[in-house]
Amino acid sequence: MPHNVPLSTDVFDVMQTMRAMRRLKPDPVPDELIFKILAAGQAAASGGNTQRWKFLVLKDAAAKKKAVQGYYKKLFDEVVGPRYASSPVPPGANPDSFKRQHSAVEYLTEHYHEAPVWIVACLEGDNPNRTAGSSIYPAVQNMLLAARALGLGSTLTTRHTGYGKECDEAMGIPAGYMSYAILPIGWPMGNFGRLGRGPLSEVVYLDDWGKAYPGLK
Repeated sequence: MPHNVPLSTDVFDVMQTMRAMRRLKPDPVPDELIFKILAAGQAAASGGNTQRWKFLVLKDAAAKKKAVQGYYKKLFDEVVGPRYASSPVPPGANPDSFKRQHSAVEYLTEHYHEAPVWIVACLEGDNPNRTAGSSIYPAVQNMLLAARALGLGSTLTTRHTGYGKECDEAMGIPAGYMSYAILPIGWPMGNFGRLGRGPLSEVVYLDDWGKAYPGLK
């Protein structure tokens, strides 16, 4: 296996070990693996089975990536950095792991454009409503799961949408379509492992809001 990254074909293992990989090696990713990831995206559900998606793959488009990275960095300075500095530790994490997460976010911010592959998930329509994302984010999740199954690292990024018009223009996305997510993909520098999440019982209710589901931990 390239780079000694473990594969997994068990869907539950894939879901439970799909850590956000924000530190990626610049080594090229074979097209055959990218094709598998894209096919997984196309297999996803969409509202009414309309399949109004398009997937823009950026590999050698250095100027486009660098232009978007500039906005990505600007938004880190304006929004994301201060938010991390003031946010509480999320469920299932601890201060040290949250600090490492913040460090990884900073790393990705500086090296975003260096990921060997970007998959830009786009959807037809320039007036998104409350349900619009339901026709593209299932495809995004499928592609993230496929990347993990193949031993590739990625993470869901949507920060660029803070300057969505400017970034879409920089990437050459035509009018009538909008990007909803960018998946930077590459061989991970870190290791896959169990995810940090809080108790399931704290986020699940049975029949009535706030009513515990007996037996759920």
